[in-house]
Amino acid sequence: MVSARVQRRASLWVLAFCGGYLALAYFAAPEFWSYRVLHDDMKPGVFLTTTTQGIPGDPINIGLIGTEEELSGAMRAAGWSRADPLSLKADIEIGESVLFDRPDPDAPVSTLLFGGRPQDFAFERDVGKSADARHHVRFWLTFDLTDDSRPTWFGAATFDRGVGVSHDTGQFTHHIAPDIDADRDLIIADLKAAGAIASVKEIDGIGATKHGRNGGGDPYFTDGKIALGVLSPGK
Repeated sequence: MVSARVQRRASLWVLAFCGGYLALAYFAAPEFWSYRVLHDDMKPGVFLTTTTQGIPGDPINIGLIGTEEELSGAMRAAGWSRADPLSLKADIEIGESVLFDRPDPDAPVSTLLFGGRPQDFAFERDVGKSADARHHVRFWLTFDLTDDSRPTWFGAATFDRGVGVSHDTGQFTHHIAPDIDADRDLIIADLKAAGAIASVKEIDGIGATKHGRNGGGDPYFTDGKIALGVLSPGK
């Protein structure tokens, strides 16, 4: 049998390892990236989000014109659920969803900044039995009104292919699939199928990118276009 002394020593080593990991991943690494952003001229492009540490994140690849009520109604009609805000309860629920393979259709998404602001809200569509893999999109209000006095919402749509650790900080996060245009096109297709979108056009975004990296260090590629859709009034 293992002696009580050996058990205590093993417990101390485990606690020391966990404490060191948390200090590195959630304090030291973010500070390192914040320093690099400030001193290595890592300023993001106009249509690129950032993490809260200032690391370049997911590109803006979709835009929808309509009121918040029209946007929410259109996404629901298209089969997408509005994600819960971040909270301890929501974090526990998404952890249980991934660990025990349980559904969590309104699991929260991490915070990204666009124009210095966190997303106003996000939507997701489940894939499989848990929140381990999912389609999702964050939206930001631009405060620019169109001719019919409706605002434009810019979004960053990606597919979460699984949970892991960030390549940059070591924090637990979702890893995205590299083809980010696929989720942009999926949202537009879902909205069209629901009869919730009146028209779509392409506008310039970050530009064609073959070897991008998001805030978790995941590679992506894109044609660099933003699909700008006009939502059907009253949807």
